[in-house]
Order: sequence, then C-alpha cells, then structure tokens
Amino acid sequence: MQKPLQIHFHQIDPSPAIEARIREQCDELEEFYDRIIGCSVSFGAPHQRHHQGRLYQVKVHLTLPDGEIHSTHAHHDEHAHEDPYVAIRDSFKAVRRQLEDYARKRQVHVKSHEPAQQGTVVELHGDMDYGMLETPDGRQIYFHRHSVLNAAFDHLHMGEEVRFAEEAGEQGPQASTVHPLGKQHAPG
Repeated sequence: MQKPLQIHFHQIDPSPAIEARIREQCDELEEFYDRIIGCSVSFGAPHQRHHQGRLYQVKVHLTLPDGEIHSTHAHHDEHAHEDPYVAIRDSFKAVRRQLEDYARKRQVHVKSHEPAQQGTVVELHGDMDYGMLETPDGRQIYFHRHSVLNAAFDHLHMGEEVRFAEEAGEQGPQASTVHPLGKQHAPG
C-alpha cells in the first residue's frame, strides 16, 4: 500500500490483538491485489443490546487507483458478531468479494490469436463428423464438423484448401475453426 493502514477504534478501547487481526486481513487483501493505495478500518461497538452482548461493527474502506470500495455488509442483529473476530472476518470477506469484482473488471483479457494457417483436407469421415487437414509442412490436424464455418462440413471435398486456426486438443493439435477457400486440388 502506498499509504499506511489506518485503524480507528470507536466507543471501545484499542486492542493490540484486534489491531493485529485487522492488519493480517489487510495483508491478505494486498496479497490478492497489490494496487491498493490505502486502507482505513473503523472498529467499534456502538451500543449494547438489552438481552445480549455488544455487536461489533467493522467498516473497511479501500482506496484504489480509480475507485474506492467500502464494506457494505450490515451486521445488525447477527448474534455471531458479538465475537469481534467474526465481525472482522465477515467485513473483510465482503470487501474481498468487491475487490475480486473490481479486479476482474479491470483485467484485460487479450487473446493472442495465431495467424490463420492454410491446409488441405486429406481425410473426411462424414459418418463420424470429423476430418483431417494437412499443413504445408506435413503435419496432420484434426477438425470436427462443428469447426467448419457456415455449416459447410458436408460440402468439403478431399484436396480442398482451407484456412484454419489451430489449438491444442486433448489428443494433439486440432482446428478450432475451418474456413473452406473453395479451391480444390487433384490429389498428387
């Protein structure tokens, strides 16, 4: 974090154990997302309930490069939040979920597309919905009926040239898309 962690105690005496737990939780957030600019945590027990103990409230505020996240999980009347450590855990869980969403939205998923390759249809097994292509360097590439664009599998011919995108399959290379070029060559 660029700014030091801030911990504020409200209507309760500061506790080194509580502060240590909050620091652990903040460290875990920072391990998950290392671009957190600052974190401020408010810990308190604003009022005592009539029949039971105090409910602890934990508010977490994260400052990020282009936004902020606040804990929004309300702990009203949750018996478990009479335990300060449960209240801390639940508030940080809520912030973690928001931080995961934030990080996911900001990730740039860039697919690296291999340039289309050319090949020739060397096998067709219409009864089993697959065929084989051969590349100019002699490699054999499997393709399935559903990989052929425009549902043109039934119109393919032996020796036809195609453009295809290759990917790793369970049993070796396969074509994820096959685009017929409409050129046929006599088998040589």
